[in-house]
Amino acid sequence: MSAASSDIILERLMALHPKIIDLVLDRLHRLLAALDHPERALPPVIHIAGTNGKGSTQAMLRAGLEHAGKRVHAYTSPHLARFHERIRVAGSLISEAELQAVLEECEVANGGTPITYFEITTAAAFLAFTRTPADYTLLEVGLGGRLDATNVIDRPALTIITPVSIDHQQYLGNTLPEIAGEKAGILKRGVACIVGPQEDDALEVIEAKAARLGAPLLIHGQHWHVAEERGRLIYQDENGLLDLPPPNLMGAHQFQNAGAAIAALRHLGYGEDVAEAAITRAEWPARMQRLVRGPLIDLAPKAEIWLDGGHNPACGAALAETLTRLPKRPLHMIVGMLNTKDIAGYLRPLAGMAQTLQGISIPGEKATLSAAETVAAASAAGFQAREADSMVAAIGRIVQDDPTARILICGSLYLAGNVLRENG
Repeated sequence: MSAASSDIILERLMALHPKIIDLVLDRLHRLLAALDHPERALPPVIHIAGTNGKGSTQAMLRAGLEHAGKRVHAYTSPHLARFHERIRVAGSLISEAELQAVLEECEVANGGTPITYFEITTAAAFLAFTRTPADYTLLEVGLGGRLDATNVIDRPALTIITPVSIDHQQYLGNTLPEIAGEKAGILKRGVACIVGPQEDDALEVIEAKAARLGAPLLIHGQHWHVAEERGRLIYQDENGLLDLPPPNLMGAHQFQNAGAAIAALRHLGYGEDVAEAAITRAEWPARMQRLVRGPLIDLAPKAEIWLDGGHNPACGAALAETLTRLPKRPLHMIVGMLNTKDIAGYLRPLAGMAQTLQGISIPGEKATLSAAETVAAASAAGFQAREADSMVAAIGRIVQDDPTARILICGSLYLAGNVLRENG
């Protein structure tokens, strides 16, 4: 079967609801009942919410559990190059034949009634997971938590809340406590939750919700600690201290994500070898990923090209910190963002770090900021900015002036996915 087969079904599913996002669970509960409740037949679920770090934490957990010989299902979003990336069945990306089968089954069971794309494809992932034996199911929240389509698991084995910050205000609320309340919606009565580093306002909300539910919390800075010391990762909890290599995912924020993953693995009963594998074997594309081959690299063989999909102010701050750790080299940025994001807040921590910035619109995305809008925001933040018509043009212009430049493509996972497709 060709990849177009599932693409055609996905196009039909996209048309079932006038909105991409509509946060209620009634439609999904109806579909899951029609499918005989696959969500009740999943292997033990680890449910992960948070604003930043969900995907990296999930990738580390999967690496550690697979090192321990466990079979692991994993669900994540959005995808970068192909939809199949969202659904990993017992360690492998879902096959085209299997994806087509579960999508069609959900489409038939839904009977043409309104349902969002994310809701019906989440149901398809659950179907796929029930048909292959595994030891764990890792579910990453798509948006928020309380009303997210993944939040239909009555009793997960464990929940995790990574750092909460301001994002998606149009859906989750305008204040940090409001957003934290939505994230805390994944907490379940009597189920332990690993809590990553939080602002006090967010932590208070999470603690209050956990107290009402009797959900034990394992909180960063109280029950577990993680730090970087002399390039090593030092983790400590009531079971002792671990002195480990640094995470292979770049950035100081990945030490925090690694700490949450280790805390989860320790809670599940795994030891130091599994913790080390979790943080040194994880792979997660478009999180400060260096591109080393492909057509875009061929355009700039002497340059460094980095790709990062972060898109909110906290991501901008983490990216700025990561850049300070790299060997010095002239930096040039290529930025494309969605119009639903806080571009000023994202760019603010990065101001002064780049010699030039080129604004680009994200191909195929209706909600993209135009290149002109991105340049206007960048200029207001103090960047020397100009528009680019395409990624190829932007890279070509940079290396014409500086063949050995460090080029950072950033601002959106949708831009990152486009780049990965374009680069083969």
